Amino acid sequence: MSTENSHKQTKGGVTTTDPEVMPPTNRKKRHLTAQYKVRVLAEIDALPYGQIGAYLRREGLYSSQIAQWRKQREAGKLAGLAGQKRGPKVDEGARRLAELERENEQLRSQLAQAEVIIAVQKKLARTLDSITHSSGEKS
Repeated sequence: MSTENSHKQTKGGVTTTDPEVMPPTNRKKRHLTAQYKVRVLAEIDALPYGQIGAYLRREGLYSSQIAQWRKQREAGKLAGLAGQKRGPKVDEGARRLAELERENEQLRSQLAQAEVIIAVQKKLARTLDSITHSSGEKS
């Protein structure tokens, strides 16, 4: 079906539109600023009951977005209105665990070094002690 024929069909000389909705081709995710969100909330709060739905349709918003923005505003999280940080969410417990594992590995390495140094010092002390005792017996 070509694009020209996909929107209009002819039935017995009567032109009708195709009820199939075509997906938008160049739709991009909107990034709404905190200022816009605050302005929308203020405008919605000022609207009389019954006109909110029309406002949301005109702005292309959903009531769930408004509910989320209101919760953020009531919680005093104005920073939450500035948008969310992209990327995977960092689990604070997992981050702390990884940090402690790194620290543990460093400490194990330092302990191994210290044990080698102590073993060498013991051997040196025994060697010096045996040299001292052997030289003392000769005199």
